[in-house]
Amino acid sequence: MPRHLFDAMLAHCRAEHPIEACGVMPGPRAGDVPDRIVPMRNAERSTVAYRFNPDEQIEVWQEMAEKRERPVVIYHSHTATHAYPSRLDIQHATIPEAHWVIVATRDRGNVRMPPDVKSFRIVSGEVAEETVTVV
Repeated sequence: MPRHLFDAMLAHCRAEHPIEACGVMPGPRAGDVPDRIVPMRNAERSTVAYRFNPDEQIEVWQEMAEKRERPVVIYHSHTATHAYPSRLDIQHATIPEAHWVIVATRDRGNVRMPPDVKSFRIVSGEVAEETVTVV
């Protein structure tokens, strides 16, 4: 993942804390590296769950189709737990070729902890952690 996209994702997740942040990083259909970031609104406005705003999601997915892109990375934050997919995250992971990135932004008391970032492939309910490489 390019450094500027990684940093933008972290900034978005931190800015939304304690609400879970969410977004997508599109890239070329034939590639596996995103080339832009689209921070999205969490329709749940929740500290424990996220859901893309449906109208916004339609717009973003239509734009990706027009640009011949695909969602390379789908990210969201966990504001009080570890960077590992919840049962709900696994159920909503319907794009098997996407990298599902979770950014843990939890704080310990008044101390802001450094974010923990992990990526997963989620296929048919099976979760496999993968290495995050920032370039």
